[in-house]
Amino acid sequence: MEAIKDTVINVIEDLRAKKTKISNNPQALLKRALTKKESQHIKFNYSKKGILSLYVDSSSWLYILTLQKEELLARINKKSNTVKDIRFRIGEIK
Repeated sequence: MEAIKDTVINVIEDLRAKKTKISNNPQALLKRALTKKESQHIKFNYSKKGILSLYVDSSSWLYILTLQKEELLARINKKSNTVKDIRFRIGEIK
């Protein structure tokens, strides 16, 4: 009986650890927040002090995403409030 109890406790601790990893990783949060269409035009650049920098493949997508910036920020921060601002730059997406 004790072995089952220990196993359940270990599984719960592992799940909590995985949740914390994702919630503290801005790149993983971004990946979950983007739609399939958006993810084809955006590439993660860096994250520093709550500022998320993203490369966008064209000026038209830069314009669209700038208009949707607050909505995207809300989607990213739905799980964790680690991102304070998003900055877009035109760059290569590979």
